[in-house]
Amino acid sequence: MLENITAFVTGASGGIGREIAHTFADHGASVACAARSDGIYETAGALGEQGLAVETDVTDEASIEAAVAETVETFGGLDCLVNNAGVAGPTQPFDRLSPDDIQETVAVNTTGAAMCAKHASDHLRASEQASVINIGSIGGKQPYPNRLPYAISKMGLVGVTRTLSRELGRDDVTVNTVLPGPVEGDRIEDVIAKQERLADVEDAEPFRIGPDDFALPDYTASKAEVAEQVTFLAGPNARRITGQEIGVDGGATWY
Repeated sequence: MLENITAFVTGASGGIGREIAHTFADHGASVACAARSDGIYETAGALGEQGLAVETDVTDEASIEAAVAETVETFGGLDCLVNNAGVAGPTQPFDRLSPDDIQETVAVNTTGAAMCAKHASDHLRASEQASVINIGSIGGKQPYPNRLPYAISKMGLVGVTRTLSRELGRDDVTVNTVLPGPVEGDRIEDVIAKQERLADVEDAEPFRIGPDDFALPDYTASKAEVAEQVTFLAGPNARRITGQEIGVDGGATWY
């Protein structure tokens, strides 16, 4: 399905990003595994000749530019950008946040995605099957208390998606966002633990996610389910899907 496709996947050192990289390769793609941490070498190493580790800081435009250039030099082009790099940001009531708390989260989750698209855009426009897939969150449509920086960043990512779908659409580049709900792994457990700790903070009320927030009784997705959705959006059968937010969330969001 993705033969002759080169993908640039940020946040590929582990978690969902690693799963996306492996799934793309399983479908025939060459994959540049981009992140700040050295887990990218393990991710890329498992892909053999289909993998390339590129150290990338999405908050540093020069780093993005160099990583994209290395990808194109190695594989001969770039067809798909997956903006998966992200941080959870602080879990605090909004009136205890500093501007830096918000800006540091937005720098990775929103601005970083836009800058990666900027430096990939010329190569995407030259591709016959070009796509940008942003990894958002249901927190971008159904924000949760005590997660204001994350909500701002993921709502902003929806705006990035819709805007880029218009700007790149005339060149036949599709741009979509996948919105996972709770996904198996350490990150969701860490967020839950941080919410619970707020019970010991004066005037702070922890927020708990439960079955009543979802349409399906089994609402926690696997990394593989998210990765397969991303793979579909990069493939030939999704060429008329653009500017959309697609939930993998057990029915948590309805619009």
